[in-house]
Amino acid sequence: MPHDVTLIATVAVAFVLAFVFGYFASMFRLPPLVGYLLAGVAIGMSVKIVALTSPDFRESFAAGFEADAAIAGQLAEIGVMLLMFGVGLHFSVRDLMAVRKIAIPGAFLQIIVATILGAAMVRFCGWTWGEGIVLGLSLSVASTVVVLKALEARNGVSTPSGRMTVGWLIVEDLAMVLALVLLPAFAGALGGHVPTGADHGVGDGGLGMTLLNTFIKVSAFVLILMFFGPRTMPWLLRHVARTGSRELFTLCVLAVAIGIAFASAKLFGVSYALGAFFAGVVMSESELSHKAAENSLPLQDAFAVLFFVSVGMLFNPAILVQQPLMVLAVLVLIVLGKAIISIGIVLLFGYPLSTALLAAASLAQVGEFSFILAGLGISYGLLPSEGLSLILAGALLSIALNPLVFWVTDRINTLVRARPKLYRRLEEDRNGPLLALQGELDRVRQMQEERSRKRFTPEQLVSQFPLFSDLTPEQRELLLLHFETREARPGDRIIRAGEKADMAYFIAQGEVEVSPRQHDQKIKLPAGAFFGEMALLSGARRSADVTALDYCKFLTLSSRDFRLFLGKYPFLRQQIAALAAERGEMNVRASRPPQSHGSMAPDWYGSE
Repeated sequence: MPHDVTLIATVAVAFVLAFVFGYFASMFRLPPLVGYLLAGVAIGMSVKIVALTSPDFRESFAAGFEADAAIAGQLAEIGVMLLMFGVGLHFSVRDLMAVRKIAIPGAFLQIIVATILGAAMVRFCGWTWGEGIVLGLSLSVASTVVVLKALEARNGVSTPSGRMTVGWLIVEDLAMVLALVLLPAFAGALGGHVPTGADHGVGDGGLGMTLLNTFIKVSAFVLILMFFGPRTMPWLLRHVARTGSRELFTLCVLAVAIGIAFASAKLFGVSYALGAFFAGVVMSESELSHKAAENSLPLQDAFAVLFFVSVGMLFNPAILVQQPLMVLAVLVLIVLGKAIISIGIVLLFGYPLSTALLAAASLAQVGEFSFILAGLGISYGLLPSEGLSLILAGALLSIALNPLVFWVTDRINTLVRARPKLYRRLEEDRNGPLLALQGELDRVRQMQEERSRKRFTPEQLVSQFPLFSDLTPEQRELLLLHFETREARPGDRIIRAGEKADMAYFIAQGEVEVSPRQHDQKIKLPAGAFFGEMALLSGARRSADVTALDYCKFLTLSSRDFRLFLGKYPFLRQQIAALAAERGEMNVRASRPPQSHGSMAPDWYGSE
């Protein structure tokens, strides 16, 4: 070939095989995630098969595969950043606080118990405690993607039990973020090593100084980002979105996600994953976070696929034959062990059995964070390659068995309902905490609804102002980004005659009175009307006073935004210009001396 196409070949093979295996996985009603991992396994097996061929071909192929693996690893790192960015973008402090009484202690108890069981299990096989802890942590956390898909299929995301389970998962994700931060600092103490050039691990000052140094760096990063982020990120997203360029907005989102992740690693020594997570948390404060999530989702999905494929490439299928008991033990810990732990914790907090069973079925698998943590453990010598194969085997089998686990929990619920005494004891008598959780969730939902009511939606814009009915939903959403809100109390002077025109006003609520300078007729404008546009179109100064008669709420367009908007939509300019000309003519007629005893007053007109 005239040039190196290693990157193209790596991406092409990964995407094609991921699509094929993912499609067949979905046909068997399995999560596509299983197919992506199997695609990586297939690529890894093909390499091993080629390695058995002639020495010359094996040597040339091995060199190419090393390049492929290195490129795949870097692409997978981008996948990790975007995955973590997505987690942060959907992170809701309010939702977490609503279920904090069960989600926070429950998740941490489950992680601690599962980690201890996992570490003890492999300790009997000759592993060190450090290796066992990393393996146990990797097995203790469930896949957020798999759980959300399963709950959506059962219409369970919005239920109290489903919200509790999602909150539990969020706490697990946060705990794994903490583990990613602390693992490098504890690498030496746990029997691992620090990679060459890495700025982690125990230095000359010992573990205490290393932890202090890590804490200072992470704290500085979080404080700086959380202080400046909410002040700059919404402003940045809003101004980029106002350009109307979809690709520029998507580029802004990706630049923030990957840029903050890279800068955090270089300047503060924290992981890419942590930097990307907090970039998502900061961006979630913007009113455009939903648009950021929507625009970044395709790339996030694409690089996540490469991440899962690269993880699957590291899987050694021989472990199923060489260590069948270990694989079985890992699977039992994931499916049965974690389920029993979850049921015990939820029942201990007084919740019904149905809630405990839903949590158990949801958490009886492992996923994204397991692979991220395992990869970090391998790089620091805290997990042998055999450990990653065990985690992969457990992930593939547990995710494949997850629909069966849900079916079993449904059968148990059916059997309990068929026995009135047992149902009353395990369900009706334990509804107190669940009802309290429902009340807390309703309160949070009401707060969110009140907050959303303060903003206009594209649909509300059309209902209030028919002038914009011909715009597409996307154009209306873009227009809303140009609007600023302003309020007035009865008697407030909104516009004074003779002032320089600086904005146009659209009345969303209330009523105003227009007092033109040319004549004494005062006109009342209701909600849905607009004023202030005539001076912007003509360049003249204001020709009337406008006073609020009621508690009013306005949507305003600055003179610059007004001109830009009319430039983008000429048909609106024609309508507004025609209406302004009509109002001007009305004002001229109203300023003339009356020709008879009757008086001519238009129904309503704008003013300047």
